[in-house]
Amino acid sequence: MYPLVLIAILIGVLTWVFTADLTATEQVTLNPNDLWSMTVQHLYLTVVATVLVLVVAIPLGVLLTRPALRRFSAPIMALANIGQAAPAVGLIVLLAFWLGFGTTAAIVALVVYAILPVLRNTMVGLDAVDSSLVEAGRGMGMSATAVLFRVELPLAVPLMLAGVRTALVLVVGTAALATFINGGGLGLLITTGIQLDLPRVLVTGSILVALLALAVDWLGRLVEHMARPRGL
Repeated sequence: MYPLVLIAILIGVLTWVFTADLTATEQVTLNPNDLWSMTVQHLYLTVVATVLVLVVAIPLGVLLTRPALRRFSAPIMALANIGQAAPAVGLIVLLAFWLGFGTTAAIVALVVYAILPVLRNTMVGLDAVDSSLVEAGRGMGMSATAVLFRVELPLAVPLMLAGVRTALVLVVGTAALATFINGGGLGLLITTGIQLDLPRVLVTGSILVALLALAVDWLGRLVEHMARPRGL
């Protein structure tokens, strides 16, 4: 039912856009090819940034819960918090001056901004595993690696996936700011609507970003439900 509502809203918005009496500027900005191109750019930023977050945050979270490296968890978490504490626009612009304006800087900024939920939930999920289950696994002759992959990670999956879903929504919303550094995406509609005083363009861009975030959140909840170990 939920995806049908999102599809209905999308169809309503597109119908409103393409049947309205648009000005010449609005027609150029809201033409179907450009809308599709901006949506693809937005999805590209989202997918690449999310994959990088997972590749970095999950292994790092696992390592920081191991006894030998646990002492490094506090300073690394403090660094990860910088991405959330710093204003998103400022972070993106600063990285653009360092890495150059474009897609690369936008992706790096999104990774920095979204890494905290995945890192934190990975660590919390692993720490929440009952120590008696870990000891039972070791008592059965499992190695530390086997216990991690067969006991700890499966039990930590629900919390880890919740962190991934949070990161996905953050990335989708924040990717709209990539337009400030020529990173592409649907944010271009929002900035164009503000700068040229085009309410239809502004509203269209805002609704499309919101619908994309809601769709990603729904998909994340679906994956979270499917991947949850039975009995939890």
